[in-house]
Amino acid sequence: MMGPAHSLSGAAAWLGVGAVTAAAGHPMPWPVLLSGALICAGAALAPDLDHKPATISRAFGPISRALCEFVDRLSYAVYKATRTKSDPRRSGGHRTLTHTWVWAVLIGAGFSVLAVTGGRWAVLVILFVHMVLAIEGLLWRAARGSSSDVLVWLLAATSAWILVGVLDEPGKGSQWLFPGQEYLWLGLPIVVGALVHDIGDALTVSGCPILWPISIRRKRWYPLGTPKPMRFKAGSWVEVKVLMPAFMVLGVMECVAALNVG
Repeated sequence: MMGPAHSLSGAAAWLGVGAVTAAAGHPMPWPVLLSGALICAGAALAPDLDHKPATISRAFGPISRALCEFVDRLSYAVYKATRTKSDPRRSGGHRTLTHTWVWAVLIGAGFSVLAVTGGRWAVLVILFVHMVLAIEGLLWRAARGSSSDVLVWLLAATSAWILVGVLDEPGKGSQWLFPGQEYLWLGLPIVVGALVHDIGDALTVSGCPILWPISIRRKRWYPLGTPKPMRFKAGSWVEVKVLMPAFMVLGVMECVAALNVG
């Protein structure tokens, strides 16, 4: 999938979590629903850190480009070190390490630890990074082009500051799900976003090795996916004309359910 579809699916996924918790009688505070949806939308772009042409590689200028280069090499090294004889040879790390459940869990846990131990500024940085990615993904037409980068960063920084201010208010969500542990929940939308990205890529022609390192058909990097006749190319009309509108409609319905509107 392309960046916009990934971000929309990430936001819809977190709104779906909100709808489920509301149905179970434990609705999310609205700041958690909003900030989680934006974080999840941004996190749904993050697995493409192994892909230098991806949206995330352009989001933070030279810093993100250098990070993508490093992650690509790391992913390729892990692939070579763990591949079986049945896994194909390849020349890069795209759709390997960062497209697995292991990466999703580790990156989510890492951000949770950072949020709990790093204090307010760590939370602000986490929110800022994911807000930038969310804006790049959800508002891709407006955010396109290097001239808009500064405006995107300013909007993300302002949004992060406001959201943290609201979340810090009593009962507004800083301790949601884990009483006594501020922002421990922050890693959850990051895990969800990464997994939704992987599931989205599994719908495309190439599939996705989500279950690594579990061996399937003697392949440790087996590309899971739907039946091949049902797969589509990234950026095709199926993604743009069918899936993206569906994610938008689904997200609205889930938001209404999560907030118990009506």
